[in-house]
Amino acid sequence: MTLLQNADLMTAIVTPFDDEGNIDYGRLEDLTNYLIEHGSNGFVIGGTTGETPELTHDEKIELYQHFGEIVNGRVPVIAGTGSNNTKETIAFTNEVAQINGIDYALVVVPPYNKPNQRGMVAHFTAVADNVDLPIIIYNIPGRTGVKMAQETVVELSHHQNIAAVKQCTSLEELEYIVEHRDPDFAVFTGEDAQALTARVLGANGVISVASHTYVDQMRQMYDSLYRGDYQTAGKLQRWLTPRMAALFMFPSPSPVKAVLNAQGFNVGSCRLPILPLNEEEKRELEAALSLPTNSLTTKNLPLNLGE
Repeated sequence: MTLLQNADLMTAIVTPFDDEGNIDYGRLEDLTNYLIEHGSNGFVIGGTTGETPELTHDEKIELYQHFGEIVNGRVPVIAGTGSNNTKETIAFTNEVAQINGIDYALVVVPPYNKPNQRGMVAHFTAVADNVDLPIIIYNIPGRTGVKMAQETVVELSHHQNIAAVKQCTSLEELEYIVEHRDPDFAVFTGEDAQALTARVLGANGVISVASHTYVDQMRQMYDSLYRGDYQTAGKLQRWLTPRMAALFMFPSPSPVKAVLNAQGFNVGSCRLPILPLNEEEKRELEAALSLPTNSLTTKNLPLNLGE
């Protein structure tokens, strides 16, 4: 868990595309450097927000190679390698393990085929036993169609090659995992709105989408908590919560990409089957984020979207 000990605000980073729909590494570098400078201290590359289902095998390998070079050891890097095929997950994870700068593999609970708890234990144990990277469980029932039970997460936490969980369920389940986990097992919420509460409950932090656009406020929130300034931390989370929800009003990552484009990061569009926001959707998002009308169209947003 060593690399994760100081990682509390991790960004599940988007994959920027150019006008031809190819991955744009220059734009990725600009965004990555900005986020590190403003307080992100870890990344997931090739996750849900990174549109990994829409990337080819070769694109993912190239993306991870470039991203390892961009980050250059400054913060931990977690690369998405999971699928609903155990054998392929092992093979791809070991391929990714050869890439310099990749520290962990994010392995999702198998989607679509909906294994039971015994099947999940067998899947993650087989992966962890046979790969050359420590793995992080990704428990996101809203996308996989099945939830890993809190007791199953705790059972797997004792495996020496399973380093952490990205948990997208209730705070009650997060509490249970924090209380009963192996001492060397890290716990991250994948729900932005839980960021502050999860940290107070003893989780290591958040793997965030909102930190793309609200990294300054989220960094200030955690730093206020560490100083014992609970009023400021709570005020920031209350301010952030509706904005975090707004970034999921439409299929992700189209809302956060629309905001990033308006801020000048030029991360491009999304790949099918995810569409970019149309004009009506942009107006709805502007209202939900309390942004000026037409700011997402005219691209006149500042980098800091604070009050």
